Amino acid sequence: MDIGAKRCFVFDLDGTVYLGDDPIPGTVAFIRRNLAGKDIYFLTNNTSKSLRDYARKLDRLGIAVDLPRILSPLLPLVEHLEAEGIRRICPVGNAAFRDYLKERLPDLVFTEGDDCEAVVLAYDTELTYAKLAASALLLQRPEVRFFATHPDLVCPSPRGPLPDVGSFLKLYEAATGRVPEIVFGKPDPRVLEGVLRRHGRDATVMVGDRLSTDFRLAENAGIDFILVLSGEATRADLPRLAHQPALVVEDLGAF
Repeated sequence: MDIGAKRCFVFDLDGTVYLGDDPIPGTVAFIRRNLAGKDIYFLTNNTSKSLRDYARKLDRLGIAVDLPRILSPLLPLVEHLEAEGIRRICPVGNAAFRDYLKERLPDLVFTEGDDCEAVVLAYDTELTYAKLAASALLLQRPEVRFFATHPDLVCPSPRGPLPDVGSFLKLYEAATGRVPEIVFGKPDPRVLEGVLRRHGRDATVMVGDRLSTDFRLAENAGIDFILVLSGEATRADLPRLAHQPALVVEDLGAF
């Protein structure tokens, strides 16, 4: 793959651009060098924070981007709720998640009552047993729909992996027998639909550290993938893959 021929780069964040609060210097330097000349987007599955939170974090790394450059499962989730006319939901997520939904969909009503139309599960770092109980009881009613923002089993941290939405989903399935009808984040390609409409598949490349989400997203979307070894994946993972990434590097500092 000729990296110079790519016009559009979609970067995963945690494990690719930074790890926790620590920048990954080579990739950050690549982004700074190319921010003016390439179309660069940032895609996170982490729905515990708002899109503005991620823009502010990138700004602290010397990467100044507008909000439309931040991609998240929140975007297709909102589009789907709007398209389906779903207005009464039980959100299992942080305050920032709930605030974003209300900002984008002002008529949305949060409820745990009989009028609830859907349970929507995000990465909830403020999770309580009361939230689990209320949402699990709702999911015992078959007419209540079930959506999740992403499938990641764990969220990386400098001290080790932490339980993420994928782990929560195993709990819900064990307790209620329910699995979500749609999981909106990587590797579901709808999170890239807007970017691909603007730039096309040949000009776009995904950069990430996870094979289960980042690489699978690239495969599902039909675009090239650059694996950086700064996060989850290692070279020992490569022989078991049916297809190899277009490029494997420690980070993008050499480009």
